[in-house]
Amino acid sequence: MGIDPGAANLGFGIVRVEGNRMVALDGGVVETGPEMPMERRLQRIHEALGELMAWHEPGALAIEQVYFGRNVVSAMAVGQASGVAMLAAAQRGIACFAYTPQAIKMAVCGSGAAGKSQVQRMVGTLLGLAEPPRPDHAADALAVAICHGGGEGRRQAVALSGAPTPAGKPRFAPRVAG
Repeated sequence: MGIDPGAANLGFGIVRVEGNRMVALDGGVVETGPEMPMERRLQRIHEALGELMAWHEPGALAIEQVYFGRNVVSAMAVGQASGVAMLAAAQRGIACFAYTPQAIKMAVCGSGAAGKSQVQRMVGTLLGLAEPPRPDHAADALAVAICHGGGEGRRQAVALSGAPTPAGKPRFAPRVAG
């Protein structure tokens, strides 16, 4: 399960690794309104991710590392959303792995400087989708899942669990959780 953290729009993407290829099972966005107090936004994210984890039973949670730019308030909200996602995973015994934006872009596009539209197109191509996934938060979350599932991260997760990654229940239709 890949996560693109955010307090207003948290992207999630679930992929299954089948040999040398990956298949998208689910993807979308958990949205919270700006009128909601932060604690309610975080509660909504935690509940939605809990439901997704219960449904798909992911073998690991991969999350994009928080990038601290100039907007400290925004960075704090993203950090809080990241923490809630990791808490939801930890409560279910799911190991967490973090990747930098550059590592994710490198894994998906072959360049750490790839743009958003290039990442979206490559995610669609790598997962065999008819068109690039939308919205971009869902595409970014699927990119995180691809980054983890395609390399060392997957090997670490399987080693920690002692068993192959669960297949999950196929049900891919990008959506907004809510």
